[in-house]
Amino acid sequence: MKPNEKLLPWLLVSIALLARLSAASAGDYLPDFRSCVQVCIETNCGHDGPSIPLQRRLLLWDCPSECDYTCQHVITNKRLARDPPYMQPVLQFHGKWPFHRFMGMQEPFSVLFSLLNYLAHDYGMRRVRAEIPASYPLRPFYLAFGYFGLVSWVFSMLFHARDFNLTEKFDYFAAGASVLYGLYLAVVRIFRLDNVDPTAGGAPRRRSVLRAWTVVCGTLYLAHVTYLTAWSWDYTYNMAANVAVGVLQNILWSWFSVERYRRLKRTWAAWPGLIVAWVVLAMSLELLDFPPWGGMIDAHSLWHLGTVGPTVWWYSFLIKDAKEDLQGTRLKA
Repeated sequence: MKPNEKLLPWLLVSIALLARLSAASAGDYLPDFRSCVQVCIETNCGHDGPSIPLQRRLLLWDCPSECDYTCQHVITNKRLARDPPYMQPVLQFHGKWPFHRFMGMQEPFSVLFSLLNYLAHDYGMRRVRAEIPASYPLRPFYLAFGYFGLVSWVFSMLFHARDFNLTEKFDYFAAGASVLYGLYLAVVRIFRLDNVDPTAGGAPRRRSVLRAWTVVCGTLYLAHVTYLTAWSWDYTYNMAANVAVGVLQNILWSWFSVERYRRLKRTWAAWPGLIVAWVVLAMSLELLDFPPWGGMIDAHSLWHLGTVGPTVWWYSFLIKDAKEDLQGTRLKA
């Protein structure tokens, strides 16, 4: 596959996401919705307002947000009930579909599938600790990959449980850090920047390259966060930056997969390329954006579900690769 063909799925997903953002708040401008929210607040949100269950209060639901949530579903149900039925599309409100809550969580299945990704990283890290010796130089990099994944999915759970300005920022920043670390790890592993063996002639140079690569990635991330925080919260830029980093690391791992398989002639050596293909297909679910099934499961939540398997598979590859590397080192000795 040519590089421009590899870019195509990512570009299509990006276009779909940006189009989704541009139409994300169509429901906010419905006169019926605005009137509903205003009347509800004026009627119910006084000193003697309705009692809000504890699980919702813990997630910071208050009377105005309860009115907003209720009116989303009132208006959606009215639109779907009009004759002829189902001729009026379900609209998004505040950039989201009108999901049904569960225990106060706005997008319960996105929370659940984010939790499954968290557990996949936790399981993978436990396998790395158990099956890769502590002396193996890439082991700390693999565990760091896991920690970035854990943090990313924690903030994903928080954001999908309750969409606030703060939880959105933390989710985006953590996801960006995880994606960038994936590129960082790809370069370290593929070009073996971890090689600090004193007997290797290139070790001092590799140390310098590793330090330089670490500084470059750290500086890029700091600049990224600073721009979004201090200059402009730009969804288009954020998406473009993450797509660019994702495409680059996927090309690197696909190339590495082909070269590794040619050299070893073992099926597991081709796993990175297959994992990349799986992730791209899973992300393509965003192209099928649709109103949530049962008011809870949408394309975005299915995208989160689709990344659980590749995560578990990825740690299996890292372990296989490390064992092959260690075996080759022993044979050379």
